Amino acid sequence: MHYLSKQKKKHNLDLNLILIEKNEFLGGKIHSVSTDEFIMETGADSIVARHESVMPLIEDLQLQEQVVYNSTGVSYLFSQNELHAIPADSIFGIPTSVESLYKSTLVSEKGKQEALKDLEKENKQFTKEDSIGAFLEFFLGKELVEKQIAPVLSGVYSGNLNKLSIASTLPYLLDYKNKYGSIIKGLEKNKETFNAQSAKKFISFKNGMSTLMDRMEEELSESLILKGVTTTNIKKEDQQYQITFSNHQPIYADNVVITTPHHVAQRLLDDKRLHADFAQLLNSSLKSIYLGFDIADEELPADGTGFIVSNSDSVLCDACTWTSRKWEHTSKKRNLLVRLFYKSSNPSYSALKQMSKDDFIQTALTDVQKSLGLQAQPTAVEVTFWDELMPNYTLSHSEAVRSLNEKMTSFFPNVTLAGCSYFGVGIGACIKNGQDTAEQLINSIL
Repeated sequence: MHYLSKQKKKHNLDLNLILIEKNEFLGGKIHSVSTDEFIMETGADSIVARHESVMPLIEDLQLQEQVVYNSTGVSYLFSQNELHAIPADSIFGIPTSVESLYKSTLVSEKGKQEALKDLEKENKQFTKEDSIGAFLEFFLGKELVEKQIAPVLSGVYSGNLNKLSIASTLPYLLDYKNKYGSIIKGLEKNKETFNAQSAKKFISFKNGMSTLMDRMEEELSESLILKGVTTTNIKKEDQQYQITFSNHQPIYADNVVITTPHHVAQRLLDDKRLHADFAQLLNSSLKSIYLGFDIADEELPADGTGFIVSNSDSVLCDACTWTSRKWEHTSKKRNLLVRLFYKSSNPSYSALKQMSKDDFIQTALTDVQKSLGLQAQPTAVEVTFWDELMPNYTLSHSEAVRSLNEKMTSFFPNVTLAGCSYFGVGIGACIKNGQDTAEQLINSIL
């Protein structure tokens, strides 16, 4: 919508731009909740700074002075009831040198010897369409992958590594293997690139992530934005589309961009010719909880920013971010704020999903007690439940999206699918997809 508005002004076009939002606020998974003490995010807590589309948008919106960067520190893996530092010179838990491999306190000597086979094994079978899990395990061994790499990567990509392709996760690892003969050597040769990216890697805003949405809404004051309106159907009528709603009169449009989750898009279009392709697109679920305490942030290990859980029966969470340590702006009095994550791949998730809010809070407090040794009661709590709303790019994802786009061109001309269900789950990728979609629409009109 932002980029369409810019193109409209640039070309002096007679366009009526209408944005329909089911929620009472804009942003979807970008939404900040503030108390007198804390700033908490119901969805994403930051944006990857290095993505090519991010800083140009922030500059475009004149938000540079509102930007804050993450504090850096040691990330831990919680395993066997202990915090183990993830070697600083590793990438997603993958060693960048033999020395890095041997610094790990998570992997046995046998596991390290297995990983060293990467230095000699040739790649004769893997392409970027193969599973990232199978690829890493084949060259680096099962133990290193299971105990150190998988917990980190699964946390980033919200899925089973054996069902995610190399292309949709870390395609450069295959390039390194083919060019240098080793994943480890390839990362070592390119270490400076990653070191440059590691400092100030993530961006947020002084008053939370909603700053981005609020500013864009201000910029779109000349366009029509309908909030709290639920779309029910999109139907072709002659050369236009009729869009119907449960709580608003129908709207007729020449072009429609659908940015809903894919299962919602499937229901809105309601065309059996698209069902098979939509069925290939998968989601997972996530519950997260913020707990704010009247405890000084200094109670935590001095060098840490959080942990990922690996091979532990004592806690139920999958990860815990020490938010007040990583993002100083989130705690006005420098008190402790943590965020715990519970993914649908967790064996305990079905039980967690059914819990009442009070029981879920108690479960999270028990996890905090077991992992960090803290027994205080929280002064602030924020629970978020993303039910089947976390896109997983499985091995069949790219082909399904390609097929969908072809069929949409034939069956629903001038209707465009956009957003994280299809073209990248990160905010940077969504910004780029929004810009590309706007340009394609304008080019079709001009």
